[in-house]
Amino acid sequence: MELTAPNGTLRLRGEGAVLTVTLDRPREQNSITPGLMADLHGALDRAEADPGCRVVVLRAEGSAFCSGMDLHAAAAGTDDLAAHGGERFLGLLKRLTTVERIVVSCVDGRASGGGVGIVAASDLVHATPASQFGLPEALWGLLPCCVLPYLIRRVGFQRAYAMTLSTLPVGAADAARCGLVDELAEDPEPALRRLLVRATKLDGTTIGDLKRYFRRMWIVSEEMEADAVREFGRLMHSPVARERITAFASGARMPWDR
Repeated sequence: MELTAPNGTLRLRGEGAVLTVTLDRPREQNSITPGLMADLHGALDRAEADPGCRVVVLRAEGSAFCSGMDLHAAAAGTDDLAAHGGERFLGLLKRLTTVERIVVSCVDGRASGGGVGIVAASDLVHATPASQFGLPEALWGLLPCCVLPYLIRRVGFQRAYAMTLSTLPVGAADAARCGLVDELAEDPEPALRRLLVRATKLDGTTIGDLKRYFRRMWIVSEEMEADAVREFGRLMHSPVARERITAFASGARMPWDR
């Protein structure tokens, strides 16, 4: 049976050891709002509460997997977003890396900004050739502060730096070469089924032990997390970011159209 999350941003379907979570804001390109983050936390709560669940599969309705921060909401509530948005989003990414379930993102379309963060924080990423991944934050006068600790862990410093500085999207083949994507196929379902055959046989405590042990191999320190939150808040208050986000919200003008 398929359920709708409390804030209406997700659809949930449990089948045996697998919980499928579908981002369901296609008209908004599955952009990230406080409601979406709360619903994702709720989905992970549901997975953890089910002793038989082993895998959480993240999918998306529409042509975009996730377009990152909802800029209309950002323009309407900049102060609250600056004060709490970074901490909330970083907490979600950290939860994806620590929840005692295997998190698989299945991407078929565009992931940008915070959407790249969700992908990078997932345990495994399956994608189609139609997918692309980009960090356009610098064009808005921002930086992907909370995304970068997890993206660097995935692809290394230079690749993450180049994506941030150039703001150019990375195609699916390049994303697979640099490690952002683990499985690339026109039809990703056979690879997902092969994974689930093995993954659903793992004991839940083993998954938790594995994720904790590997987190110690690549430490995202409390100092790094605090710095990401501070920098996000500072940039959200900057004149450049405020002007560009407001211009988009009032007239849908993208910064690359200036």
